[in-house]
Amino acid sequence: MALEDAVTLPTYAKPPVALVRGQGTHVWDTEGREYLDFYGGHCVALLGHCPPRVVDAIRQQAGELLFYSNAVYSPVRAQAAAALAALAPDGLGRVFWCNSGTEANETALKLARATTGRHRVVAFSGGFHGRTLGSLAATWGDGYHAPYRSALPETTWVPFGWEGAVDGALAGHDVAALILEPMQSMAGVTEAPAHFYQAIREICDQTGTVLIFDEVQTGVGRTGAFTYGEHVGVTPDLVTLAKSLGAGVPVGAVLVSDAIAATVQPGDQGTTFGGGMLAMAAVRAALGQLVDDGLMARAVQVHARLADGLGEISAVAEVRGRGCLMGVSLDRPAKPAAAALRQRGVIVGTAGPPDTLRLMPPLTTTDAEVDDFLGRLADVLDESA
Repeated sequence: MALEDAVTLPTYAKPPVALVRGQGTHVWDTEGREYLDFYGGHCVALLGHCPPRVVDAIRQQAGELLFYSNAVYSPVRAQAAAALAALAPDGLGRVFWCNSGTEANETALKLARATTGRHRVVAFSGGFHGRTLGSLAATWGDGYHAPYRSALPETTWVPFGWEGAVDGALAGHDVAALILEPMQSMAGVTEAPAHFYQAIREICDQTGTVLIFDEVQTGVGRTGAFTYGEHVGVTPDLVTLAKSLGAGVPVGAVLVSDAIAATVQPGDQGTTFGGGMLAMAAVRAALGQLVDDGLMARAVQVHARLADGLGEISAVAEVRGRGCLMGVSLDRPAKPAAAALRQRGVIVGTAGPPDTLRLMPPLTTTDAEVDDFLGRLADVLDESA
């Protein structure tokens, strides 16, 4: 911990824990202490830690060809793209590979501007889309923007869940993209009614605006469907994915509509490491396990068991979210509860609202592990009552 603090730039206020091993829903620190992990390193560990199918695929690929850029064809890249396109909503069958969620959002915003010939972007209060300059401009919060404001593209902000505000913001027919997290994770795992998403799809169609769903956290089956739009009957023009996509290996992707894909020419977009062989082997294996083991249905089951158990804890005021992405509002501040859980061997997240815990367990979480978590949470909340 001292060495890392001495030689790296600070990013987060880290607890005094150094993790060295993981398996399934559990991780271990340098002292040998075991933790039940319901955070997954920022919503990444979709299949748990070190899923054997993904680990084996990476090992095999590393021994065959560690890397070559997408300046050449690659069987593993083609197979990963075909597997992803097969799970994508109809009409979103073309894939752009990159390395992270913010890169995916940068690419989506660029594609929208290039396709429409417009420059304005409309985003929602409470949304988080990344920290590179284009994505940062669409991320809500003065604290993120302050050091870079003069370099950020202009963004028009509208309240999340209010279609009337979207209608007004897009009325001039001069907006390139409307970007949103369909479920706002950092804002406390909040959703809007289904009619909101359906209305903004209609408004974007009427105004020629590209609709981008940032599914960096909600995508890849975590909410019980491969993409959130399937829950509300809406297909956006672009969907961005990352986090869970590589089951622990850094990778991002943009699902691109057929209409937008038809406008893209060689040289319009580029990436060196996007679509690298190791990441593609991980994606191919992860998507295979997601389908073969019926894990999207399992996400719904995990959610139901957690929600039922949380409803029995008096200190829990509200449970939000879908599948294995949940926000839990408490009747007290969440950060002390999260710290107390860590002392009891459980890792969870918090969110912007100070009363909210975020739960992002793997889709492979067992009923026994759900019950174990609920028991430890109840004990922590009883002790701090």
